[in-house]
Amino acid sequence: MLNQLKSLPVTAIKGIGEETAEALTEMNIRSVTDLLGYFPYRYEDYRLKDLAEVKHEERVTVEGKVHSEPSLMYYGRKRSRLTLRILVGRYLIQVVLFNQPYLKNKIAINDTVTVTGKWDQHRQTITASEVKIGSYTKSKDFEPVYGIKGKITVKGLRRFINLAFSQFGAEIQETLPDVSLTKYKLMNRRTALHIMHFPTDQNELKQARRRFVYEEFFYFQLKMQALRKIEREQSKGIGQLYNLEKLKTFIQSLPFSLTNAQKRVVNEILSDMKSPYRMNRLLQGDVGSGKTAVASIALYASRTAGFQGALMVPTEILAEQHAESLKLMLDPFQIKCELLTSSVKGKRRKEILQLLKNGEIDVIIGTHALIQDEVEFQKLGLVITDEQHRFGVEQRRVLREKGESPDVLFMTATPIPRTLAITVFGEMDVSVIDEMPAGRKAIETYWAKPDMLDRVLGFVEKELHAGHQAYVICPLIEESDKLDVQNAIDVHAQLTHYFNGRYQVGLMHGRLHSDEKDTVMKEFSNNKLQVLVSTTVVEVGVNVPNATMMVIYDAERFGLAQLHQLRGRVGRGSDQSYCILLADPKSEVGKERMKIMTETNDGFVLSEKDLELRGPGDFFGKKQSGLPEFKVADMVHDYRALETARNDTAQLIQMEQFWEAPEFLMLREYLRDSGVLEGEKLD
Repeated sequence: MLNQLKSLPVTAIKGIGEETAEALTEMNIRSVTDLLGYFPYRYEDYRLKDLAEVKHEERVTVEGKVHSEPSLMYYGRKRSRLTLRILVGRYLIQVVLFNQPYLKNKIAINDTVTVTGKWDQHRQTITASEVKIGSYTKSKDFEPVYGIKGKITVKGLRRFINLAFSQFGAEIQETLPDVSLTKYKLMNRRTALHIMHFPTDQNELKQARRRFVYEEFFYFQLKMQALRKIEREQSKGIGQLYNLEKLKTFIQSLPFSLTNAQKRVVNEILSDMKSPYRMNRLLQGDVGSGKTAVASIALYASRTAGFQGALMVPTEILAEQHAESLKLMLDPFQIKCELLTSSVKGKRRKEILQLLKNGEIDVIIGTHALIQDEVEFQKLGLVITDEQHRFGVEQRRVLREKGESPDVLFMTATPIPRTLAITVFGEMDVSVIDEMPAGRKAIETYWAKPDMLDRVLGFVEKELHAGHQAYVICPLIEESDKLDVQNAIDVHAQLTHYFNGRYQVGLMHGRLHSDEKDTVMKEFSNNKLQVLVSTTVVEVGVNVPNATMMVIYDAERFGLAQLHQLRGRVGRGSDQSYCILLADPKSEVGKERMKIMTETNDGFVLSEKDLELRGPGDFFGKKQSGLPEFKVADMVHDYRALETARNDTAQLIQMEQFWEAPEFLMLREYLRDSGVLEGEKLD
């Protein structure tokens, strides 16, 4: 991004030869730009501090007077431990030094020493990394610490960076638009780069970091917004001209009033459907927020415009439940809905396929059976995918290609924090139903220790006696030597023995064949089983309104988002529902999770907390999300800057002058270098 300097190899810097250049290559430093942009991963703060203000295990520099003779102890080969006591202000503390025995004869009582190291608040001890005899005389309060490899030393790297600034500092160009620099009072790039490497105080370092946080997010979002614009304008849609009067009548016929959030989301979806561009929208809504009602409105609108609709879901039982609820809403309006899963076979299957091809079926609901080659539509206008992350990209693409650029709506009940949604799904528009329907009872959540199991089971039995049903969730299928956690097979055996024929206990886990899973779920749905012991396979998409109890064993092993998803399996009827977390977490994070779960039922609040506790890389698991790696920016803590950069780039990309004016040439070059643009101007 430093333009001319980007193509200059590090050997252009006087003082860096071929051998050093080779060593720098191991650290991915090849050009002058790479070297200047190789930021420290932290800074040593050498300012003297009052110990009353220092946190436990924080790195600190103090100055004090030696109060006792140094004591030296040897252990092992050439290993030693030197301890002394020093008076720092009103504190008498211990200093520990490892493997520096020579200092014993250099330090005497009443000497003034400057000590840097880690502070143990409980033991009133500093484990020192540096001890200097004499008063504090540091020339710099902050020293950058770099990640290094091979033959390169921190001292050497600092020298090379200094040489690069001396030689090429004047050639460093600005990379952000003037409007951003002025609007947010950001430092210019040259000054900010210099401060990142050679800071003199905390405040200027904060301002330099602020500039690079915005820059990293700005360039990432510029790429995302350009991709979105190009994708949108190249994928010509079908412009569904739905009948507004009929649609209003349909919405009024629903047995409930739409929440304000549902109204907002419906308007966003309808606006996309009417536009000449293909809709590519993600609809997020907590369990029970009314996504199915929104889907029914979109499907009905599409039908009034003369198109067919398809709803694809991950499991047969979920497909059946969706088909049932959609038929209730759409049948009175002569909208023909049909269900197509792998269980629909023979003559009935052929009949449905023929009716669909002839355009006599308006809405088809199904599983991945919808993407089989034999499935043909007459005029597909709207594709809705529920719990879209359960389908592969390829599966979603095949369904989309069943029509001529149909509008696409993805739905998910997994509350993804807004920060991640606008990053991971940057190429999509995101709609959020962040309001629950009136009158819905909040699920009461309790945290119980494992030794309270008898009381918990007594509570479960009370609910079963009232005619309700219960889920019991375990982290593992079978016993494991590695993890001391309750497993589904053992718990199933224990509960079968406990209820002793009074209530039927079922077992479900991921190793069962899909037909077996469906059978177990149907038995539970029909109340032939009163208790269902399961692993997390019930996490998504099962609707059993009669289930009012959820017990989660070893709850500390789950993330907040997953616990919330599991909890959402109950509370679907009019009766009060309960969730009991059986957990004995040892870590502070584990305890915090349990506490948060008992305090809120809001999935979006929980997902933000989960992101703070776990970090973005862990949120989706195994980094399959393709999250970008930023050098300075942190998506969790700097989320406001991320949103600002997204809004700024979205506006910029829509401006005609962005694609023509010389002042934005560098940004267009960046998009071309990134492979987003092929030519100078977007057609």
